[in-house]
Amino acid sequence: MKSAAFDYVKPGTMAELFELLQTHGDEARMLAGGQTLLATLNMRLSEPQLVIDITGLDELRGLRQEGDRLYIGALTTHTEIENSALVSQHAPMLAMAAPHIAHRAIRNSGTWGGSIAYGDPAAEWPCCLCAMDGQIHLQSPSGHRKISATDFFMDLYTTALAPDEVVVGADVPLASQADWFAFDELARRHGDYAVAGLAVAASFTGKVAQRVNLAFLGIGAIPWRARRTEALLVGKTLDLATVEIAVASLKAELDPLPDLTHSPETKRHLATVLARRLLSAAHASRSAIAA
Repeated sequence: MKSAAFDYVKPGTMAELFELLQTHGDEARMLAGGQTLLATLNMRLSEPQLVIDITGLDELRGLRQEGDRLYIGALTTHTEIENSALVSQHAPMLAMAAPHIAHRAIRNSGTWGGSIAYGDPAAEWPCCLCAMDGQIHLQSPSGHRKISATDFFMDLYTTALAPDEVVVGADVPLASQADWFAFDELARRHGDYAVAGLAVAASFTGKVAQRVNLAFLGIGAIPWRARRTEALLVGKTLDLATVEIAVASLKAELDPLPDLTHSPETKRHLATVLARRLLSAAHASRSAIAA
């Protein structure tokens, strides 16, 4: 199929962008990397009257350290994140997750901000942001605001983004020596949407867990945090017995949604496989450090 006819404009400033959004409202769509929008246009799932190309807004690009946070601009591509020395040093989970995103051609064009704004519960960046207690930066004609990732993603493809707001970037805390991160997902083929995925952001004193954030993708309508199991692990020595206790807790806590080919029971099983795998890796890592 081909897209329906639409007008195209490429603003040079944020002020021009907001004027266009105010004028055209729901009839306008923003184009960043285009990896989602172009598909929906060609399948006529979206038929805007105007496509606004925001790739000329250089203030939405770049990665930089801001105090104790790493800020990533909305137009930063997946490949730029994957290859960034700053990301490898300060946000290693993102470097782990990036190779799981589709294929190289898509990573070269797709953007950090586009993934965040779309709010796909099977996407890697929203899941990582929720695990890492990231913040989304939003801008409107009236100013700038930040919102936690766990509050930003509200329902299936539904976010806290107001009609006059734009995602301009997001930040995550800088990793410390006490932190431990992991990311993994299970898909039928590399590059496919994951059936289930897990991001772990933890901090330790020796082998004792001070924080273990468990964020799952592909399980529910939004990136899902296993709050009860997280609380269970705080203050515990992360040995193999504790890992099994956490897995048992997750089995009771998880309430996955089915997809076209996988039942809730299958997704629950795969999610607990990932949890056992990554928490066991955390145990091995902390044991090696303690030795």
